[in-house]
Amino acid sequence: MKLHNSIKLTDYLYSYIWKGMGNNCNTCVLTGVIKGDKPHIIIDPGHIINESDEDCFASLEEGMAADHIKIDEVGLIINTHSHPDHCQSNELIVSRSGAAVTLSKEEDDFRNAIGEHMYTMFGMKPPRFTPLFFLKEGDVDLGKDGFKMQVILTPGHSPGSVCLYLPDTKVLITGDVVFYMSVGRTDFPGGNTLLLKKSIDKLAELDVEYLVPGHNTEPNGVIRGRDKIKRNFESVQMFF
Repeated sequence: MKLHNSIKLTDYLYSYIWKGMGNNCNTCVLTGVIKGDKPHIIIDPGHIINESDEDCFASLEEGMAADHIKIDEVGLIINTHSHPDHCQSNELIVSRSGAAVTLSKEEDDFRNAIGEHMYTMFGMKPPRFTPLFFLKEGDVDLGKDGFKMQVILTPGHSPGSVCLYLPDTKVLITGDVVFYMSVGRTDFPGGNTLLLKKSIDKLAELDVEYLVPGHNTEPNGVIRGRDKIKRNFESVQMFF
């Protein structure tokens, strides 16, 4: 059963929008942006199997294969944050491709302390993975000429959440910080409403043509167009 809707946003960016009944995140794949034989980056690969027994990872792999992208050619996994619905599949991908894993240091500290207890409390297995390096605010150099990506630290939904901005194509990948007409919840351990507001205010200053959230609050899952995105930021800023 196909549980993801594949959208090609740019020459090298694919979004896999979750459309199942249970919880899972949207996934992004950047193709051909790392030098070597494993040139792809996967952002937030999501659950393996969710609480509704939906085979999330198998659906993602099927969607990627239809776009001629192989899991075995993923060289890097980026997690916007460490909630299991965004990173449970890390281990599986690493076992298949040997991919490196990265997230922010703040988020890694959280998942190894309060986060692990929170996941267990909700009956979820804490994700197991070892980051090769930590994301910091600023430009990321992946060694591929011409590819640019910026990391933006955006705490609030979780202590070390990050968003990713691609300046050449004006794509903003927001994880669970901001959605369509909604924002990430802050009532989980590690959440902070004041920090979330500051993070959203910072993102609202960017020039964005495509906003790709971590979960759907509208049917197609991607917000397109500078004016629509600007109105969306103005609407969600009114929540605070």
